Amino acid sequence: MSNTSLPAGPQVPDTPENQPSPYAPVSNPQYASSNQYAANSQYTANSPYNYNSPVQAQTSDKSFLVTWLLSLIIGFVGADRFYLGKIGTGLAKLFTFGGLGIWYLVDLVMTLAGATKDKYGRPLEGYDKHKKIAWIVSAVVLVFGMITGQQNMSGGVTSNFGSTGSSSSTTAPATAASSSSENAVPAAAEVTEATTAAETTTAAETTAAAETTQAAEEPQASGASAWAAGKFGEFETISKKGTGDSIVKLPAGVTNAMVTSTHNGAGNFAIIGLDESNESVDLLVNEIGSYKGTTALGVNAFQEVKNVQIKASGAWTITIEPLASAKPFASKGSGDQVMLYDGDASMLTLTNKGKSNFVVYEENDELFNMGLLVNEIGNYKGTVPMSGGPSVIIVKSDGSWTLAAE
Repeated sequence: MSNTSLPAGPQVPDTPENQPSPYAPVSNPQYASSNQYAANSQYTANSPYNYNSPVQAQTSDKSFLVTWLLSLIIGFVGADRFYLGKIGTGLAKLFTFGGLGIWYLVDLVMTLAGATKDKYGRPLEGYDKHKKIAWIVSAVVLVFGMITGQQNMSGGVTSNFGSTGSSSSTTAPATAASSSSENAVPAAAEVTEATTAAETTTAAETTAAAETTQAAEEPQASGASAWAAGKFGEFETISKKGTGDSIVKLPAGVTNAMVTSTHNGAGNFAIIGLDESNESVDLLVNEIGSYKGTTALGVNAFQEVKNVQIKASGAWTITIEPLASAKPFASKGSGDQVMLYDGDASMLTLTNKGKSNFVVYEENDELFNMGLLVNEIGNYKGTVPMSGGPSVIIVKSDGSWTLAAE
């Protein structure tokens, strides 16, 4: 093989600027440009791995329809908040009777407006589907409640005028009869006239005394007693006594009752209504030290009461009776008390001398009756509207009180 020499070309000086840069880009077909990934369809905006796409809000498993019904019907005891898992505010709403009605209305409006969320902040399921009928029904119910309340107030005034007229008409015949009797007495000797007058006076006094005795013996709340027996039921009286904690089982079918209890101890004394799951649903008494009073079981409970729990540091007694056994409406008293009212709708003037809670509640047959008349702490004096009977009046106080229906 012959060696062929190449022709000599121009020589390039061996200087640093003429050396290849170690940082020069290297073209390698193995690494494609980033444009080919941008065009790849599996990474488009519809891809499940595209984190730039908007996140959809998760809907709650709690129903708007159920929340709205609970808020409308029994929202003043916090049932709607318990359903949504908001236990803390639910208890606060329960013990304040729906914030004296204000909290109740606020929660109802927020639910209707779709602003109510569950405890995780998620919107309720089915709002768009049921919101229209919810607004309509709520408006009808509230208007009906206002009309009914106005009719009760008007009925009370009419009844008062009617009673006055009746008394006047009854007095007139009696006066006429008395005049006729006097004119019919024949003229006679003075002795005969005196004897006849004395006999007439004695007979009148005897008749009046008999009528007064009969009126006193007849219970003033007889109509209310019959109503309470039909509404809350009747059963044999239960009497228990003991020391320390205990549980009293209620007879089958008994969910409402009047509970009279005493406690002789220095520590806490509580009486609590339990449901079938032994969950607390009605707090009747929660005091420290000695106690004596009467309360109503199941009237304000948001579940049916099955058993009664007693928590005590000392000796106690408890008597459970039908609400029909409650005393008639009284104008004054002290401590916790339950009474039956059978009068007309009226203005109720109240006073209280105490240091703790003063609560007056009325339970009747009105479907949407708010019931709470007074909820104050310490001394109180004021006038509030009261619905007509028959009804149960529940007073909670640590002092003396007066009630005057006018």
